[in-house]
Amino acid sequence: MAERQEQAAPDALLTRIGQIVMLHHGGDREEARDRLLGLWVELGEDGDPLHRCTLAHYLADTQDDPTDELAWDLRALSAADELTDGRDAGDPGETEDSGDMGNAGQEGAITIRAFYPSLHLNLAADYVKLDRPDAARTHIRRARDACTVLADDGYGNGVRAAIGRLELRLGDGDAGGGESWGPPRPRP
Repeated sequence: MAERQEQAAPDALLTRIGQIVMLHHGGDREEARDRLLGLWVELGEDGDPLHRCTLAHYLADTQDDPTDELAWDLRALSAADELTDGRDAGDPGETEDSGDMGNAGQEGAITIRAFYPSLHLNLAADYVKLDRPDAARTHIRRARDACTVLADDGYGNGVRAAIGRLELRLGDGDAGGGESWGPPRPRP
């Protein structure tokens, strides 16, 4: 019974994040930001990296200031790096280098790698907004390189299309315009 509760806890937090994201998509950006920030405080700076990555990734979308958006996207990338450096989303006790990793661990590692195209795309878009085209180009290349793990489905194709649009935008040398170049976000 206790084991089931422990397994359900991470899913419960991701469900709560997903509910708040729906609130944001429904148009209540400020309320969504406040609720996500509440979850961030509840989770803490040392909370589970998967949860921090997901929260920060969505918190970035709720920011009014591009510098704040960049800060949250950098937090999301940092948390994702913690997962790939030490453990994955599939099994908190296993590392990616572990020879004993079962299927759940492999699926978790793939899930985290699937975040990288979107994480880098969002960073590139942030840098475009901040008129830092060189940094934007660095992250758009990283986003393109990371696309190999994306499926040929609506989400994967949407991320690849958003990368292509931003690549074209950066190729024109026009980093302004105030348009939103962010990709679809991974579903929690």
